[in-house]
Amino acid sequence: MIIYQSGNWLALIRQFHQSDTIKDLFGKLIIVAVYVTIFTVVDLELLSQRPPVNPSYLSTMGILLSLLVAFRTNKAYDRFWEGRTLWGSLISACRNCAIIANSVLPKDDEHNRVFFARMLTNYAGALRDHLRGGVDVRQLEPMEPEVRAAVQRQRHKPTAIASELQMRVEGLRRAGVFADVHLLAWQSEHDRLLQINGGCERIYRTPIPFSYSFFIKLFISVYIMFMPVALLDSWGYFTIPAVLFAAYVLIGIELISEEIEEPFGWDINDISTGQLAHSIRVSVHELLGVALPDVESQPINPDFTVVH
Repeated sequence: MIIYQSGNWLALIRQFHQSDTIKDLFGKLIIVAVYVTIFTVVDLELLSQRPPVNPSYLSTMGILLSLLVAFRTNKAYDRFWEGRTLWGSLISACRNCAIIANSVLPKDDEHNRVFFARMLTNYAGALRDHLRGGVDVRQLEPMEPEVRAAVQRQRHKPTAIASELQMRVEGLRRAGVFADVHLLAWQSEHDRLLQINGGCERIYRTPIPFSYSFFIKLFISVYIMFMPVALLDSWGYFTIPAVLFAAYVLIGIELISEEIEEPFGWDINDISTGQLAHSIRVSVHELLGVALPDVESQPINPDFTVVH
């Protein structure tokens, strides 16, 4: 995710045009430039006569296309914002679990305090990696050997970690450390962890329907192809930059929508789930009184920084 200062317009424009999305856009603009140049030269230099064209139909289609693009962009951003909302809830749920464990566990119970701090951290880290294609248990916080083996055996690592957390709480309840009232409070937050997991997976595993994505790409392509027909009579050779700018806007919006509709990956406009997971790590260790010597500072109001 890009962290930036919104008031620095020149820096934003410069950095924006260095992103992978815009590099992909420039590749498509080269194709459009070749097409519209050939079309314009052939029409103005080689064709002596052609039937007059009324541009009103293309203008009407432009209005329809603008509505479709706006709807497309809003739906893509809805998915992005829902993903960010879910991760905001994950931060709250992990902190609440740490607060409950801290209030119940004896101050000298370092073993269980370290367990809860590391496993809550691992839940966020495993969910982050699960949404990016796969979890490597070796990259998570150290776990007890039997816990690590149990998590390793399961395909769905976040659920396995949530299960180990619940099993430890049940064991503490049987030992008389957790009372029933504590268990009720814990269960509410633990259930929220699993609901957040399900919500993120719903976004991750449910792409925009193929027919809808295909149709808007086809509409944009056909619209750009026929734009020179409507502009040549009045614009002449200025048709080339006019069509290129329209293509820049329409194709650029579609590419940005494609990027943000899958918000949990490595693209620079995706949600910084790695940074959010790190925030959870710092919070739960601090709440449980577990030392964390390798805390990294987070970027605060930089000119332009990409965090994952």
